[in-house]
Amino acid sequence: MQIQDQPSEDYLIVRVGTERYALSSTRIREVVRWRLPTPVPGAPLVLPGIISQRGVVLPVVDLRYLLELGATEPDRATRLVIVHEKQIDVALLVDSALDLCHLTTDDLARLPKGLDPHRARLLRAVAQHEGEPLLVIDLEALVTALQEDA
Repeated sequence: MQIQDQPSEDYLIVRVGTERYALSSTRIREVVRWRLPTPVPGAPLVLPGIISQRGVVLPVVDLRYLLELGATEPDRATRLVIVHEKQIDVALLVDSALDLCHLTTDDLARLPKGLDPHRARLLRAVAQHEGEPLLVIDLEALVTALQEDA
């Protein structure tokens, strides 16, 4: 997706590991407290299981594994962000949901050249928010990567 495609948008800021990421708020259905998913035999580590949310069974995607940040034990701040992309609903496991912010295309910059290609394929841009870097996740690319790796 081109950075210039959207003049401005609201984002949910989440923490994964020690890094901050932004998820498009237009794709978010809800943010819920973490609960232990039901394991699926043979599923990769990035898919720790499934949950039922409002009568819908959702796969849980651990962003820590997907972004190669290493796992940590869930705590009281851990959240599941329910997103809808490409006709698919998934629950993204994040360490915490921090804030909402509004970013314009002027706030977004291209990704640094030295970024790991495995991670870069899941990101759309980088921005500065409150003096700290904020990596914008490309949810379409994330869902596509999950489908390709399945």
